[in-house]
Amino acid sequence: MLRLAAALVLAGCTAPAALAQEVRESFGPADAPVRLSIRSTTDIAAFGPVIRAFLQRRPGLAVDYEQWGSNDLFDLSQTDCRGGGRAADAVISSGVQQMVKLVNDACAAPYRSTFTAALPDAQRWRDELWGISREPAVIVYNRTLVPPAEVPRTRFDLLDLLRPQATRYAGRVATYDIESSGLGYLFAFADAQEATTFGALMEALGRTGAVATCCSAEIIAGVAEGRYLLAYNVLGSYARAAAQADGRIGIVLPNDYTLVLSRALMIPRGAAHPGEAAEFLDFLLSPPGREALSQVLLVSPLTGKESGEDGAALSETALRPISLTPALIVALDRQARAAFIELWRKSFPAE
Repeated sequence: MLRLAAALVLAGCTAPAALAQEVRESFGPADAPVRLSIRSTTDIAAFGPVIRAFLQRRPGLAVDYEQWGSNDLFDLSQTDCRGGGRAADAVISSGVQQMVKLVNDACAAPYRSTFTAALPDAQRWRDELWGISREPAVIVYNRTLVPPAEVPRTRFDLLDLLRPQATRYAGRVATYDIESSGLGYLFAFADAQEATTFGALMEALGRTGAVATCCSAEIIAGVAEGRYLLAYNVLGSYARAAAQADGRIGIVLPNDYTLVLSRALMIPRGAAHPGEAAEFLDFLLSPPGREALSQVLLVSPLTGKESGEDGAALSETALRPISLTPALIVALDRQARAAFIELWRKSFPAE
């Protein structure tokens, strides 16, 4: 049964009736002549150090940062694009399918530099959208409550844990609710395209009463506290940050395949300061910017043991980057989305 968690905290997403900004923070001098406006789904606790590193190289500039849930940020950006609001100077989202749609709807300004041109094709589209991070979708588990022999290394292992009629994992596996989380929808849709196990996994999660909720922080905290034994398809950057602070949290990059997300940055067509936004983008793609992103775990090595995950190091062939291409727009097609959510509801019937 679908259980929506009561606590919507920190880096998670909210699902109110009206658009709701989660956090706002300003960086740099209060009297700066130029204030760069950034709207993002990234937790300010993670992204704040990156902004400070940028401003150290750009004296006289200030940044006003707004944290949003992915669905609300998409709706607001669409409104701004239609002339119904004041556009931000830069928009950054983990809901990359929504960002591709915004670019396709002519909401983005073009930009090209040495740094953007050096990106792989999978991380840029039409010189209007760029991938700035490298984050896996992982399985999180409670080290104390899940025996080493039961830690799932693949989706097949997870299915084996859920198969017994009296499995102790019933009601104690969590994942994102794809209706309230744009990121959760993206990961589930990518799984459906990638894995032969998707249908069986959805059936098993639904049959065993898996918990669907919107928020990375709530899911990870639930695993640490033992309310959940496992969580599936959790964004690895948040999981790694939590694991560094809490030894109860274990992380696995599935070795059948691991989805890899690059958060997407767009400079809106109506940005008041596109030049400064382009400077910020170039910083994020430069060596100092990559180092700043790595320090806050938004760029993961993935294939080396230094990545901090459990088990053998992942091979490059197991990585499945989610490419910034028009193919992602299929995920937002009204009929395709309705059909996909209907499949989800059959697996997770509402109480």
